[in-house]
Amino acid sequence: MGLQCGIIGITNVGKSTLFNCMSNAKVEITNFAFSSNKSNIGVISVPDLRLNELAEKQPTEKLIPATVEILDIPGLTKGANQGEGVGNKFLADIRNTDALIHVLRCFDDENLPHVDGSVDPVRDIETIDFELQVKDLESVEKKIQRYEKLVKTGDKDAKQGIEILNGLKEHLESMKNARDYEFSEADKKHIDDLFLLTTKPVVYVCNVDDQSANTGNEYVEKVKDALKDQDTEILIIAGKLEAEIAELEDEDDRNEFLSDAGLKEPGVNKLIRSAYSLLNLMSFFTVGPKEIRAWTIKKGMTAPQAAGAIHSDLERGFIRAEVMKYNDYISLGSEVKVKEAGKFNVEGKNYIVEDGDILNIRFNV
Repeated sequence: MGLQCGIIGITNVGKSTLFNCMSNAKVEITNFAFSSNKSNIGVISVPDLRLNELAEKQPTEKLIPATVEILDIPGLTKGANQGEGVGNKFLADIRNTDALIHVLRCFDDENLPHVDGSVDPVRDIETIDFELQVKDLESVEKKIQRYEKLVKTGDKDAKQGIEILNGLKEHLESMKNARDYEFSEADKKHIDDLFLLTTKPVVYVCNVDDQSANTGNEYVEKVKDALKDQDTEILIIAGKLEAEIAELEDEDDRNEFLSDAGLKEPGVNKLIRSAYSLLNLMSFFTVGPKEIRAWTIKKGMTAPQAAGAIHSDLERGFIRAEVMKYNDYISLGSEVKVKEAGKFNVEGKNYIVEDGDILNIRFNV
């Protein structure tokens, strides 16, 4: 799909630890601030128990999960918008992402000093938000200047654009994020091409100590209180614990470790699913004896667009999609039983694919 989720935060909060737990790329982890000068990219597999359940009904040679790209962006700090800590490059990397995972330090560790001298996740949120807001303000002001030149030529659309952008400018100057600014669908044309940093959807991750993995701690409560009026998700993950779980190759050992920690599954699994949802993505399945595979598409895509996720020829020569619902297939046990129950549907080009659909694409090129 080409969509990317970026991991951001103040330096030394555990971003790279979580990145290593989630992805197939392993990056160096140190206790030194600004020890990295480049972002790291990895591909993560999206945990989906439905693949295993499908394999119980249809024996297959391999299971292939959906994947999504994730970018580990080195820690930002005050002054990043002016280039501090190679800040301009990192802000550019954030601009190229589609959604953000904001990792917050919610643990004490005297061996890992905080760049600002004390642990305060709410202050860290404000620091990152401020740096992104300042950069967005620059983008908005530059576009206002361009529009002002067009207004002199009699461009009425530019005049309307200035009014909208001035409202957004005032919003940003009040230290508010662009995602919280209300504008109509028609107004979006004046804003979308700016690719503003603070319009991106965010999930917050409270990185806690091992003992707080299940219940959180006082730092987490402060974060929840600070974000209570925002439409966002807050996850609690013990990064150090997750790293130890990720190193265990034996599934029984991993399950025992999770049980001892009072967890049902690794916290990063929830984080990956949240990132997938944050990117407005979902999965459909193809099922056969060679492979059972989860394919990634954006929510709201039509059957031909979904076919294109498999191969461009399938979209170009699309004829129809044979569709079974996941729950029907699991409860009835086979394609034959689904057909007998009258739940096997043939859909055309206007069919909107739903999460969990099992598709067989008919095409001709």
